Amino acid sequence: MRRIKKRDGYRCTMVYETSGQCVSRGTDVDHIIPGDDHSDDNLRLLCRWCHLKKSAREGGQAAALKRVRPQRPPSTHPALED
Repeated sequence: MRRIKKRDGYRCTMVYETSGQCVSRGTDVDHIIPGDDHSDDNLRLLCRWCHLKKSAREGGQAAALKRVRPQRPPSTHPALED
C-alpha cells in the first residue's frame, strides 16, 4: 500500500469526465478493475470521497445485473390486430 501511495504522489488520481482531476489527498488504494488482480497496474490511490462514489456505482451496476426482469408478452394496440 505504501508503494502505491508513493507512486501516486499521495494524491487522488481520479479523473472526472468533465472537470479534470481530483486534487484531494489520497487515502484509499482502489482496484481499477474489481476482482482479485492486486498487481500495481490495477491499483491506484483515491481520496475517500472518490473511492466511496466509485464503489457505490460499481455496486449498483452489479445489483442491476442480478435483477430478474420478467418477460412480458409484447403489447399490441387493438387497432393493429387482424
